[in-house]
Amino acid sequence: MTLRELKIKTNVVKRIYKEHIAYGKEAEQQQKRIDKLIAENADEADVRKQKEVLEETLQMIPDVKKRFAKAYQDLEDKVEDPQYEGSTELEEARTVLAEIVIEQ
Repeated sequence: MTLRELKIKTNVVKRIYKEHIAYGKEAEQQQKRIDKLIAENADEADVRKQKEVLEETLQMIPDVKKRFAKAYQDLEDKVEDPQYEGSTELEEARTVLAEIVIEQ
């Protein structure tokens, strides 16, 4: 594997992690929106539609977690390869692995 591929794998981990965080925030915001609609006695159809949107968001979270875990493991495996020793790409990959923790 080349240094370029190591850099790509590092960026994949960062991108999927950001996606995971975004879905979590979106689900939280959507739940607040639903709670607000219920508190305001909004039309039942509006509440039901917002619950569907929340459900779609929640369905994406396990997929993102699975993709993140795989990308993280791939990067961990590549960091162990001695051919990258001394490269800035390796240092960046190690930094990303240290900063980002897999949630189970």
